[in-house]
Amino acid sequence: MKVNEVHDEQGSRPHAHEDDVRVLFVEDDPAVAQMYKLKLELDGYTVEIATDGLQGLQMARCNPPDIIFLDIRLPKMDGFGVLEALRQDARTRTVPVVILSNYSERELVERGLQLGALEYLVKSQTTPARVAHSVGDWIKN
Repeated sequence: MKVNEVHDEQGSRPHAHEDDVRVLFVEDDPAVAQMYKLKLELDGYTVEIATDGLQGLQMARCNPPDIIFLDIRLPKMDGFGVLEALRQDARTRTVPVVILSNYSERELVERGLQLGALEYLVKSQTTPARVAHSVGDWIKN
């Protein structure tokens, strides 16, 4: 626990600081996942990684995070299937999802946004710093 953390009367931590934000990163490439995890953790976020779509869906359902970063091409269940399932489940329906993919085809971007993604980012056109910087804004939406 950090010295500057704020607690309510019961001693629990309200969702007011970056330290409280839980991120689920669903990515099958270990190098990409670790690169983003490192930057997000350096910025004070708690990050969990799922290495396939099914694991990501199960993790989100068991303990819904504050935001999910989701790749499209994943083993066991693709990102679109995960996103559809998240939006159909009352526990995860409102969790912000940002797609982070290597694929930039317009049809894929449109499909992701139609299924309920907050934003569709192309990995080659973004950085871990931009993603970490934008987390607070995405959560507020």
